[in-house]
Amino acid sequence: MGTTGPSSINKQEDIEYGMKFPIFTIKDMVNLQLALIDSLNIEQLFSVVGGSMGGMQALEWASSYPERVYSAIPIATSYRHSAQNIAFHEVGRQAIMNDPNWQKGNYYNTKNKPRHGLSVARMIAHITYLSEGAFQEKFGRDMQSKVLSWGFDADFQVESYLRHQGISFVDRFDANSYLYITRAMDYFDLSHSYDGDLFLAFKKTRCKLLIVSFTSDWLFPSSESLAIVKALNKTAADVSFVEVNSDKGHDSFLLEVKDLYKILSGFISGAARKKGI
Repeated sequence: MGTTGPSSINKQEDIEYGMKFPIFTIKDMVNLQLALIDSLNIEQLFSVVGGSMGGMQALEWASSYPERVYSAIPIATSYRHSAQNIAFHEVGRQAIMNDPNWQKGNYYNTKNKPRHGLSVARMIAHITYLSEGAFQEKFGRDMQSKVLSWGFDADFQVESYLRHQGISFVDRFDANSYLYITRAMDYFDLSHSYDGDLFLAFKKTRCKLLIVSFTSDWLFPSSESLAIVKALNKTAADVSFVEVNSDKGHDSFLLEVKDLYKILSGFISGAARKKGI
């Protein structure tokens, strides 16, 4: 649900693009944002803030258009996807593409959508958003009822929760878009154009940066953030790093973590004072 995607109408054929839509990248997303601020005659953004894929975009801004950004706050993210993250995405994509109703992406004008495949993909992804501690605290081994089905119904509350997450997701997200967006994250690698030397990607970066990670985030662990900080330090960049203590996993940046609010407020206020605004 963005500007243009697989569900948009291809005006040349008067039908949805489907899988004919071109593969796009994180940099393509940033280039589109750049076109927007150019059209609004905005010379420089005060701060670019984003978590997860949004954090990738914040890093791309700092690397590709450093003069257009005064500060950047990448949160719970990385300069490239790990093999494990690519693997999780691939399982989700296969769940969608092996749904008989996917029909090679040409399902828009049919009654049956790949709901089951997209639902399973979301369930898989949602497991990676939480930590083991968060699952244990929220659900443990709590049951839905005192009577077991002795079968494959959702006996455990965590099963019911994941099924709900999957079912609710399919009503607000396009399956083909899921394929394309996860692929964009997989392809993201700021170091690729520099033969693996990440610091070269930030050689021209002069904006102030705050890198934030969370102690229980195993999808984008703090080691990923520290690799970015190390590369930025090689360029003598103005960078700060904070690891926030949270047991909520990757989703911490979307939830009420008071320390995060204080850290962001302090950084933004300080940057504003230096900017004179």
